[in-house]
Amino acid sequence: MAKAVRRKRASRKGASQKEGVQGTRSAGREFQRLVDVMRRLRGPDGCPWDREQTIQTLRPFVLEETYEVLDAIDRADHDALRGEIGDLLFEGVFLAQLEADEGRFTVSDSLREITAKLVRRHPHVFGATKGVTTAGKVLEQWEQIKSREQKHAGQQRSVLRGMPKALPSLLGAHEIGTRVAAVGFDWAKAADVVAKIEEEVAELKLAVDGEGTARIEEEMGDLLFAIANLARKLGVEPESALRKANQKFSTRFQELERRLEAAGRSVHDASLEEMEETWARVKGEG
Repeated sequence: MAKAVRRKRASRKGASQKEGVQGTRSAGREFQRLVDVMRRLRGPDGCPWDREQTIQTLRPFVLEETYEVLDAIDRADHDALRGEIGDLLFEGVFLAQLEADEGRFTVSDSLREITAKLVRRHPHVFGATKGVTTAGKVLEQWEQIKSREQKHAGQQRSVLRGMPKALPSLLGAHEIGTRVAAVGFDWAKAADVVAKIEEEVAELKLAVDGEGTARIEEEMGDLLFAIANLARKLGVEPESALRKANQKFSTRFQELERRLEAAGRSVHDASLEEMEETWARVKGEG
């Protein structure tokens, strides 16, 4: 009986490994097909629009596809996510083809570089490093390895090096906090960040009371930065949380507009009291 169970388990493991190998081969074939299609679109007999594009003109499309991936994630729409991941991968292949056309690098170079980086920065998985058993330890090790890489490249070492300038500011604040926390520069607990937020609110109030626009902007920035770090301490990605809050507000306000219109009113001529009363009903029912 025991031998039969072991044989069954071994059979399942073998089948799983076979499926994994087949899946990898399938992904490789499909990726190569995408690269071939992109090369043809950019070729002499390809698409006039694709042939006119540059890395600068593709920038808004890359950004748009990124946000469409995030939207599918927020909605937990897995069917949509499948397609959006493909669209995002396509933009990466498109950019790589543009660079290949100029003789700078190919998509293979990009794939080789990210694979080497992942292996290099995960010595606890691909090497002999021991004791890295938590996500926090992984981040700390990642920053240490990155710092050594910067030193070897003759660059000034900094945990904040390479922060994308185009990153949304709220997400950037979250990333800054994550990076410096990986080297121990962080609040001990979430309650400490709450206290910092209360301090920043008090300073903002003073600025509003008569310290001028520049000081108001500075204190507002400090408050938003602290809020982004509270989100990080609580395990919340602030950009996603704010995006959901925006959607919730928009949905409720559109319902408010619909109800006022049904009553023969409009948000343009309704009083604040009417709108607040309708808003309270919408919120309560939601």
